[in-house]
Amino acid sequence: MLETDKSRLLLEGERIDDLQCKGYEIIQDPKRFCFGVDAVLLAHYARVKEGDRVLDLGTGTGIIPILLNAITPGAHFTGLEIQAASVDMAKRSVLLNGIGDKVDMIEGDIKEAAALFDAASFQVVTSNPPYMTNQHALQNDYEPKTIARHEVLCTLEDVVAAAAKLLVPGGRFYMIHKPFRLPEIISVMKEYRIEPKELRMIHPYVDKEPTMVLIGGVRGGRPMMKVAPPLVLYKEKNVYTDEVYKIYKS
Repeated sequence: MLETDKSRLLLEGERIDDLQCKGYEIIQDPKRFCFGVDAVLLAHYARVKEGDRVLDLGTGTGIIPILLNAITPGAHFTGLEIQAASVDMAKRSVLLNGIGDKVDMIEGDIKEAAALFDAASFQVVTSNPPYMTNQHALQNDYEPKTIARHEVLCTLEDVVAAAAKLLVPGGRFYMIHKPFRLPEIISVMKEYRIEPKELRMIHPYVDKEPTMVLIGGVRGGRPMMKVAPPLVLYKEKNVYTDEVYKIYKS
């Protein structure tokens, strides 16, 4: 797509960012909510097999389905997002990359996901949900950022409940979240019969406490969890570790 054609896909205040992955790009608006390293890590953590149908809950501007389409052999990728402006942006990113045959962006509420899709219709469900409850941290006055960071429109339980209904038996659920909520995460997953099977802590530096956690589960799986070695993001300020650098360049 020519640069002049690309510019026609942008609204005021938006920009096109290079994903540095197979030439893919994404449209973002800094005033709303731009994706971070957590979305990239989740996309590379999720195991998507050939022929899999994948659903990303709370997809925002569609970064995870777009990346998964680029780096995995899955058959089809769907992003579900409640904010109309974000869905519109995500759809234009799909058009920008010419991947409309494999990636859909749907406007809808996670709490209504079971009515939007057939039961047990996805092999993989991913989510990078809001990390904070209304009691955690200060909320941003700008609503789109508040919705992305705080459980304003959906809760952890809403996400897990939707995944449980939409995954095939034996289907895989992947999420990135905050370590301080890990007991709640495991409890809710088990309540909805998504057995936690793998976990990996993410540390900003080797000598710092983890700030994020990647967790994977299987619908109806047997109890047994594998804890992977920690993932450290930075060697020093603004310098990624070799592992993170490989993730971004893969």
